[in-house]
Amino acid sequence: MSVLEILAEYLSRSMVRNALIVGTLISLCSSLLGTTIVLKRLSFIGDGLSHVAFGALCIAMVMSLSDKMILVLPVTILVAMILMGSNEKKMIKGDAAIAMLSVGALALGYLLLNVFPNKRSGNVSGDVCSTLFGSTSILTLSKTDVILCGILSCVVVLFFVVFYHRIYSITFDEGFASATGIRCGLYKMLLSIIIAVVIVLSMQLVGSLLISALIVFPVLSAGRVFRSFISVVTASGIIGVFCAVTGIVASILFSTPIGATVVCVNILVFAVCFLFGKVFGRH
Repeated sequence: MSVLEILAEYLSRSMVRNALIVGTLISLCSSLLGTTIVLKRLSFIGDGLSHVAFGALCIAMVMSLSDKMILVLPVTILVAMILMGSNEKKMIKGDAAIAMLSVGALALGYLLLNVFPNKRSGNVSGDVCSTLFGSTSILTLSKTDVILCGILSCVVVLFFVVFYHRIYSITFDEGFASATGIRCGLYKMLLSIIIAVVIVLSMQLVGSLLISALIVFPVLSAGRVFRSFISVVTASGIIGVFCAVTGIVASILFSTPIGATVVCVNILVFAVCFLFGKVFGRH
């Protein structure tokens, strides 16, 4: 069988189609959010929140919760709001707060899994590895998961379209935006909530250690080719979706880890954009 025939056979399966849809939507949301995060020098917030989500997930596993998102999502949202607030009030520098929470949550989660191993699987190494680097759970998504991801994507895209000018102002000059009457604190809080939700959902695609790649790489790649904010936002969304689809398809065809494959495709695309920018300049 040719590669196209094999690919057509896989695409005929609903679980593969669901994985592609969810991967595409998650990457689109991550890329859009990444533009603001990278330009505000908060790139490591993805790492910090993903590690916090890992710690909360470990606690949920120890408590044997049937729906782990009941605990993971509220905890991640709360920490995201704290991080954005601490960065705004300068009580704790943003990078220091992220590093502290990131390392603390990662260590606490791993400690809990070792002291109280998952009774269902009893495989601590497997649980940690699949959570940190992603697993095949994206191939077992239900229609409900796909619908929820679709709703989330619509909310994120709508948020960017409706509040584009406010997001632009807050990203480049928060002091001026506040002086013009924009409620920066409110929009930053909404942004932090959306970031937390996207990161929690992204864990099933690339795992908690690789989430930053979905947020950072598409924006950096687009920034090598384009100059304007709207061009970078648009291009990063397209690049993120392309890398996700290509990575998922490649991982299915060559039996490689989905998360790592998606990240490697992002690295290759960044290298191409970097060379393009060096040769032709930014537009």
